[in-house]
Order: sequence, then structure tokens, then C-alpha cells
Amino acid sequence: MTYKNEKIRFIDLFCGIGGFRVAFEEACNENDIQPECVFSSDIDKYCQISYEENFGEKPFGDITQIHEKDVPDHDILFAGFPCQPFSIIGQMKGLNDTRGTLFFDIARIIKEKKPKAFILENVKQLVGHDKGKTLKVIIKTLKELNYHVQYSVLNALDYGLPQKRERIVIVGHREPIMFTFPDPIRPFKPLTEILDDKVDEKHLASDYIRQKRKEKHKTSYYPSIWHENKSGNICSYPYSCALRAGASYNYLLVNGERRLTPREMFRLQGFPDWYKIVVSDGQARKQAGNAVPVNMIKAVVQKLLPFVATTLDQSKILREYELSYNPS
Repeated sequence: MTYKNEKIRFIDLFCGIGGFRVAFEEACNENDIQPECVFSSDIDKYCQISYEENFGEKPFGDITQIHEKDVPDHDILFAGFPCQPFSIIGQMKGLNDTRGTLFFDIARIIKEKKPKAFILENVKQLVGHDKGKTLKVIIKTLKELNYHVQYSVLNALDYGLPQKRERIVIVGHREPIMFTFPDPIRPFKPLTEILDDKVDEKHLASDYIRQKRKEKHKTSYYPSIWHENKSGNICSYPYSCALRAGASYNYLLVNGERRLTPREMFRLQGFPDWYKIVVSDGQARKQAGNAVPVNMIKAVVQKLLPFVATTLDQSKILREYELSYNPS
């Protein structure tokens, strides 16, 4: 299905290194849509460097200091908002209840600009935070802004990436539509397509670490990524456990011997090899650990695109969806 070269404007909040943008632009290009980023924002200066190098635009800084009226009009809003403690949430006062959290900045922009749709992403722990009260307030706030809201916990492993990374994805749309979250896309890409055959010696774990790991664990997978949890237990899989920005340097080891390179970490998150890595290994590890899984977000975008593109016959789309649910 093509969209007659339609242009869709989007904003990229808490943009990090641009995982949402890569996903959206790939989906748009495959559907003959012209994506136009009209605003991006991230407070991290190293993320700003990576984003500007790859997209030619330097993101604005602290979103809390930017007035919602100064944000350009847009069709869709993306935000992988930080998962800082939501200690202020819990009184069920809607938008006022989220003041002091970075979610409030998303909500005030949505309230002012009224985009057709939005996609938000956060850690899966948000679902159970404060016995579910936090998520309940977030969803209530978005609904009070007159949006139809759905959420689901998705796993990057189910969308072609060899990384077990579970995240909550929240989708909102102004009009009532027949949106559903994408079905799993299997199998995931094998590690042989992610890992490099030769890497710099600096990525090798110490002899002590390698010996210690192999004394405690044997694996039947090759290649594999070995994972050591907080208790010191080691397991290995033909995929990676979730990349983490603040994890120990030896948290994940390829075949129990070496650390992942920055390029391999970016591949595990679905970033194409054209994406330039221009920061130090330490910053790249942090950036990859904080990024959204591109393939997973792209799958969600592809399900939402038909309802955001204005040139399509919306009634026809609804009829097609109704027929798919009631083929008789």
C-alpha cells in the first residue's frame, strides 16, 4: 500500500540517539511516505552529538525549559521518556498529578498540539510500579486529553532482534480506530549476523574472568552470549539478555570470552550499519543500553501508519479491519 508521497510531521522527545526516528523513517520509506522531523529534544550532550552526526540536526536540550507553544505542530509524537521515580503520582488527579515528572512534559505538549497519534515507550516495570497506580494515572491522564489509549508489554526478541528486551509501549490516537499491536515476527536474527568475526583485543575479558566463567558454566549454544546476574549465576543463550546502560563491564560476554563491541550493541538494538558511532566506547555502551529496539518500534509504527496518513480512505480501512475480524 502506498500513500502518494504524503508527508507526516513528527517530533522526537527524549530522543536519545534516534531509535524512534530510525524506526519511523524506515517504515515511512517502505510506504512511500515522506517523514519530516520538526522537533527533537534530549538533555544528554553525547546523545545530541550522535543524533546530529546521523540526522544533521542537533536536538534541543532540557524539555522542561521549552514552552509547549514553541513546539512545532506535528502529526505524531514519539517519546521514550526516562523512567525516573514517579513518587509524586498516586492521588489520581490526572495531569496535575504528574507535575514534577518528565511525563508531564509529554502530556502538556500533547494537550497543546493535539497530534493525531503518539507512541510512548518505557521499561516494563512501569506496569507494576506502586502496585499499578503509576501506570493507571498515566493512562487516565492521556485519556483525559481525549485520546484513545492502548498499551502492551512487547519483547524485542519477538520482532526479529536477538535480544530479550521487554518494554511497555503506549499508543494513543485522537480518533477511534481499529489499531492492534503487531503479532510476533519470528524467527529472530541469528547472532552470526550480529557478531563480528574479529574484534580489537581491548574487548577481551581478562584471563581471570574468562576462567572463572567457564569453570561455573557450560553452554550448548555457539555462538552465544553469556549473562551473569546479580547473584553471580551464569547462563547463556543464542541471543542477548537486555543491554543495560549501567551494567557491569562484564555483564554480557560473547561465548564467555569477550565484551560486545559498540557496533554489535547497536545491531542488537536494530540500528543499521550506516548509523555512525562517533562517541567513546563507554558512551556508546550507555547509548545502546538506553535506546529503544528499532525493529519492535517499527512493527508498531507499521500498524499505526494507515490511521495517521490523511490521504487514505479511513472508512475503507475500517471496513477492511472489520472484514479481517469477521470474514463471514
